[in-house]
Amino acid sequence: MTAIKALAETLVSVTHPGMKPKEIIASVREQHPKASKKEIVRAAFYSLTETSPEPDDKAKHLHDFALTERGAEEEGGAKVFKLKKKSKKKDHEVSSSHPLA
Repeated sequence: MTAIKALAETLVSVTHPGMKPKEIIASVREQHPKASKKEIVRAAFYSLTETSPEPDDKAKHLHDFALTERGAEEEGGAKVFKLKKKSKKKDHEVSSSHPLA
């Protein structure tokens, strides 16, 4: 696993306003080829919370990147499952043969 702190430092140095998320990931992977997308996104959050404050534009851009990419899958899309509705059974009806009825 690539060190989050090293990734955060790289993110701060290569990121500039106007970069697309794929460009940011590619720029970081040039220096850290084994870094996963998940690690890069975590490093973006780390750079916003644990390091010294950056200029407003750069911090906002890193924040936007981290928020938009945090739920995206690295390979393919996320599986979506549709929940089944519960069947409505008439459990409240009491038959005449019930001993307490």
